[in-house]
Amino acid sequence: MGDWSRIMIDNANLKPGPSSHARALRLSHFRVLAFAMTISFAPFQAQAQSLVRDAEIERTLRDYSNPIFEAAGLAPNDVKIYIVGDKTLNAFVTNGQNVFLHTGLILETETPNQLKGVIAHETGHISGGHLARSDANIREAMRPAYVTIALGLLAIAAGAPDAGAALLASSQQFAMLSFFTFTRVQESSADQAAVTFLEKSGQSGRGLLEFFTKFRYNEILSDSRREPYFRSHPLSGDRIQALQNRVNEQSNRDAVDSPADMDRMKMMQAKIQAFLYTPARTFVKYPASDQSIYARYARAVAAFRAPDLTTAVRETQKLIAAQPENPFFHELLGQIYYENGKAEASIEPNRRAVALAPNEALLLIGLARSLLATERAELRIEAEACLRTALRLEPSNAFAWNQLAVVADRNGQVGLARLATAEEAYHLGDLLRAHRFSDLAMRNLVRATPEWRRAFDISTITLPMATKANRRGNDSRPFTALPESPLAASSFARQSSFGLQRVIHSDGTTHGHDDAETHAKH
Repeated sequence: MGDWSRIMIDNANLKPGPSSHARALRLSHFRVLAFAMTISFAPFQAQAQSLVRDAEIERTLRDYSNPIFEAAGLAPNDVKIYIVGDKTLNAFVTNGQNVFLHTGLILETETPNQLKGVIAHETGHISGGHLARSDANIREAMRPAYVTIALGLLAIAAGAPDAGAALLASSQQFAMLSFFTFTRVQESSADQAAVTFLEKSGQSGRGLLEFFTKFRYNEILSDSRREPYFRSHPLSGDRIQALQNRVNEQSNRDAVDSPADMDRMKMMQAKIQAFLYTPARTFVKYPASDQSIYARYARAVAAFRAPDLTTAVRETQKLIAAQPENPFFHELLGQIYYENGKAEASIEPNRRAVALAPNEALLLIGLARSLLATERAELRIEAEACLRTALRLEPSNAFAWNQLAVVADRNGQVGLARLATAEEAYHLGDLLRAHRFSDLAMRNLVRATPEWRRAFDISTITLPMATKANRRGNDSRPFTALPESPLAASSFARQSSFGLQRVIHSDGTTHGHDDAETHAKH
């Protein structure tokens, strides 16, 4: 069986990603006589948020999280961790076992233990089935609201319109008060579960307590001024005291972060700081007088973004000299070259990164991208091998499918090129486009082969959406859903990047650079 066929089989059971909106606690519309009222509860969600990818940061977060997931009785590979490129402090779970962490949260936590505490708390929501119970809690919370509405209508009918209007206006408050009773119970339950998971994994619960204590001032702020995390995770003195009592009872309460964990967190924070903030701000936070490895890392990235190619290359080469076995320094050098139009020069650093971390899909995709950018036919085989390996590691990586479509197209494999484009669209949640290209693939593939069957599967799965679109007048607007994996080898790509600029926004839309060569021919 060929490599492509194995990719098809590995990918056969995948489903499109969860809904693009983090719908957690939403009430339905209801109407009573002439009154139309909507009451809803939803987690804070910034507009135009984007998911970001970075192999180094993802590896660190995964290493921090897996012991907690295991302590909670969860299979680590079943829990997806998403990084949201947002400077606000927030974290949440939604759509099952999906943990979302804002970059702002990562920057604000002072120790790995604090960050692990937040992750453990969110894991408590997953293990406690809190999202699954939300609908029932909302229905229960609505009961006093319905009673108040009924009393208000009776008052109006009895000739007391002012009293009736007041009762109707207060109905939402009754619903919210009742609902917050449930959320307070769930938050306290998640706190207690977090301590259990941390203790079981040999870690202290003090980090979560420190994190909550640090931001306790949010409780005296108006809702609009609170950090997003504390709008959906309200604190109270009793809650913090209960958490402190539980932490003090644990045998690992005095456990501290290892030096290796501290170093990895500082590296992660330096990278986020340098990519999300202006170079000027980064140079202020990490002045030249600071010769720590993470400060030098931040300055190298800031020089890259300035852009100052000469300084960026020089400083990154110094980092490589200091830590030659660090794959992410080599990755950065490759990215600097690539995004400054030096695809040939980017190949060797990317090859070295892959040699040092052969199981990192994003590094493999980065190398393939560099190889393909040269348009040298003799490098196409290596690029294809990298992409196939990456897709075995991340079968739903849409950008890898995009680049595989480029390879197939250049090889004259029309059916495979269209199939790879259908896979890309499918994992982006663009089901109409996936249906269109899967049908095109079937016309150009040998019937009953694994590739043809995969195209048939995609066509069948996406047929209802295509049928619905045709019924409303051949509407070609894509139906989008949040993909299981965002697209790029690095979340922090500059605007000149070929494939890394496609980002997934909170409204489910995608923006970025299309593969003009492949899509134009298809």
